[in-house]
Amino acid sequence: MSAHHPLAAEMVRSYAELAAINHLGGTQLPSKAAVAAITEDLLHLLFPGFYEGDRLEGKELGPAITGLLGSLEKSLEREVTKCLSKKAALGESAQAKVRSFLERLPAIRAILKTDVEAVMAGDPAAHNVEEILLAYPGIEAIAVQRMAHELHLLGVPLFPRMMTEWAHSRTGIDIHPGAILGSSFFIDHGTGVVIGETTEIGREVRIYHGVTLGARSVTGAQSLRGRKRHPTIEDRVTIYPGATILGGETVVGEGSTIGGGVFLAKSVPPHHLVFAEHAALKIIPKADRPQGSEYTI
Repeated sequence: MSAHHPLAAEMVRSYAELAAINHLGGTQLPSKAAVAAITEDLLHLLFPGFYEGDRLEGKELGPAITGLLGSLEKSLEREVTKCLSKKAALGESAQAKVRSFLERLPAIRAILKTDVEAVMAGDPAAHNVEEILLAYPGIEAIAVQRMAHELHLLGVPLFPRMMTEWAHSRTGIDIHPGAILGSSFFIDHGTGVVIGETTEIGREVRIYHGVTLGARSVTGAQSLRGRKRHPTIEDRVTIYPGATILGGETVVGEGSTIGGGVFLAKSVPPHHLVFAEHAALKIIPKADRPQGSEYTI
C-alpha cells in the first residue's frame, strides 16, 4: 500500500500557493465547539431552569452558581486568550476582560427582562414567560447578542462574532455584536432578520421577520471599516416583514412605522408611516390570460 494518497502532493502544493486560506503553524484559534458550549452555559446562567440538563437545577443555588461561574471563567479565559494578539495582550489581560464581562451579567439579565416583557405586551400569541423563553428564537438571539456586545466593548476580537454566528445558525437571526440594542426590543418570528455592525436601535422597537438593517454600499470595504454604515432606529419604531433599511445616515424617527416590503435609504421624520404601493393584484380565469403569458401552469 502506498504511504501517500495520490492527491497529497497536489494538496500540499495548493497550501503553498493559496496560503491566505491556511492557518498552518499559526497561533491557536478559538474552538467553535468551545464557543458554542460556553454560550450555552452563559444562557443557563441568564435563564436558570429553562434548559434541559441545567447544571443549576435541583442544587443549592449559591454553590451551583459558584461552580458554573468557575468553570465558565476558565473556559472563557482559554478561548479569549486565543483571540488576543500579542499586542493586545500587553494591555488588559484575558483574565481581566473575562472578569469584567462576567461582572456585567446581572445588568444583562435586567435588560433581558424588558425584552421578555416586550414580547408579553406585544404578542397575543405569547401566553407566559415559559413559552417565550423556550419557543421564541428572537429572545435567544437577543440574549446572545447582548452578551457578545459586552465582549465587543471590552475589545475582545473574533469570539463575540462566533457567539452571534452560533445564535444565527440556531435562530436564523443575524445580529452583529457591534450593534447597539435598546431595552424592550422585540423580534417577532425572526427568520431572515439581519442587523449590521453599526446599527443603533432605541427603546421599545419591534421588528418582524425578513427585515434588513444594512449598509448602503460595501464597495471599497477597507475604507468603510469603522465608519457608521448602518441605520439608526429611534424609540418605539415598528418595522414590518421584508423591509430593507440601508445607510449610516438613515434615521427612522421616533414612533414611526415602516410597512412590509419597503426599501428605504433615506431618513424618516418622527411619527410617520412609510409604505410601498404595490402593483394591483389580479385574479382571472386561466382561459382569459394574455397571449404569450409566461404563466403556463
